Amino acid sequence: MITLVLGGDVNVQGRATPSTAFEQLDPLLKGADLRFVNLEGPLDAKAAEALTSAGIDVVSCANDMTHPPAAAMASLAVLDRAGIAHCGAGANLDAAHAPAVLERSGEKVAFLAYTSLRRAHGQAAQSGSPGVAQAFATTAYQPDPRVAEIPGRPPLVRTTPVPEHLERLVADVKQAKSANDHVVVSMHWGLPGADLTEYQVTYGRAAIDAGADLVAGHGSHTIQAVEVYRGRPILYSLGNLVFDWPAMRGRHIDGLLAGCMFGEEPRLELIPVRRNADNECEPLAGEEAGKALRYLADVSALRSTTLSVRDGIASVAGLGVGA
Repeated sequence: MITLVLGGDVNVQGRATPSTAFEQLDPLLKGADLRFVNLEGPLDAKAAEALTSAGIDVVSCANDMTHPPAAAMASLAVLDRAGIAHCGAGANLDAAHAPAVLERSGEKVAFLAYTSLRRAHGQAAQSGSPGVAQAFATTAYQPDPRVAEIPGRPPLVRTTPVPEHLERLVADVKQAKSANDHVVVSMHWGLPGADLTEYQVTYGRAAIDAGADLVAGHGSHTIQAVEVYRGRPILYSLGNLVFDWPAMRGRHIDGLLAGCMFGEEPRLELIPVRRNADNECEPLAGEEAGKALRYLADVSALRSTTLSVRDGIASVAGLGVGA
């Protein structure tokens, strides 16, 4: 059995003592075999102390803030020197799509990472140039069915994965699963709020169909639903964790830590966290925790997924069923 703790978007900057950035989350992080977050933004050696002090083992670098490619490569070098595994960005297309593989208790866990959010030009890895692994989508606008009766009704927004990106993601997951015991797929995607885009559901379910054990989403900066699909979880958005962007101060302050156990009897538990008035991320307790988790249970119920909430923790039902 392997235990894994996953967090959402992380940005560390402007801290006098980066090593204390995750201090209030340490009790939730330290007991796990593996710890994962999405690293949103460049990283220097001083900021890397935040990750090493918290015991972060592996990060996704596939997101819209991994830009420009030269800065991305510099951050990867910092991670390498710090001994932190990474995925989702690299010196070329194959490197960006290569999994980070970590072994614990004789079992291998492969991490793959992709971004659906990107800068307009020059961020995606190519066969001969650095960048990130893409899972992009196209957008179309369909007139509301009642627009002929009620002029001005807003159109329906339809999104579809780019076919070659979906094909590459599926091939990556299948290859990773053939060589490892477990596969975790990280997706940087979505829009703020509870509503999911169509492409999120398509990519998330395709990853599970291809053999992923868990899909961990982030990028919307808000908490989104959990869906159990074919007995395996899709966490559509874990929200923000430690996040130091000045423009995000006091905004999108909620997030989740997900504790997952891989094994014959898989388990998934979710704990709400929030950045306080000093922008320090801490676990929620009492009624505030209950309120956040009831919201998560409500939006997850829309995905036909049941969460039971007790003592500030949400447990996900239905794992392993039909897998």
